[in-house]
Amino acid sequence: MARSVVFKKSVRCPCCQLPPRWCVCDAHRPIASPLRVDVLMHPMEAWRPSSTGHLIHRVMPASGLHLFRREGASDRAEVAQTDRTLWILHPLGEPLPCDEPAERLQVLLLDGSWRQAAEMARAVESWGRKIRLPMSGASRYWLRSQQGEGKFSTVEALLFLLTALGRREEHEQLRLQFELHVYAGLRARGLKERADAYLATSPVRAALPELLRKFDTRQRRPETCRPPRRDPAE
Repeated sequence: MARSVVFKKSVRCPCCQLPPRWCVCDAHRPIASPLRVDVLMHPMEAWRPSSTGHLIHRVMPASGLHLFRREGASDRAEVAQTDRTLWILHPLGEPLPCDEPAERLQVLLLDGSWRQAAEMARAVESWGRKIRLPMSGASRYWLRSQQGEGKFSTVEALLFLLTALGRREEHEQLRLQFELHVYAGLRARGLKERADAYLATSPVRAALPELLRKFDTRQRRPETCRPPRRDPAE
């Protein structure tokens, strides 16, 4: 049975939220982009270490992370930037425009399950233009089952957008951080065979060999303190 780092009370890295043995912070490389990225996160997603919304905010320091307020309407003024065109990525949006430079764009990503994302989309649809992306292939987010063909995680939607905007370097940097996040998450759950299968087709294998060797080195557990033996004659 796979281990859970959510339900099992265990020490986690305060940054990547993984157990210390599988911490990926040594490979952290901040990603700069002229595209303004904001994540609107559903409250149920906020506590999950597997969240790719948290990952985006971690590796893209200039990005914004906002918690969706179910009780009342979220405030557009807290999110939207007046000097940029706001796109809300959604599969029911209009086709991707091809005439907007990244420097003038702000993209809002909805982070949650498909049902939660639909709820958030209804609340913010008046904020900007709903845009759908040309997305195809299989999801690489092996930490969760994607609900149907052509459905992807939050960070994968951003990867497709970066490709569509011609931001190749940012795409490659983000993909590496994302796939490391998935691989380490699989190892933390004890799914070594599945993690190895994932690694076989991932850029992580060639890009981060030292970190992978560290993962495969069995760390010595600290010795437990034992009370001194008592002499039976006492």
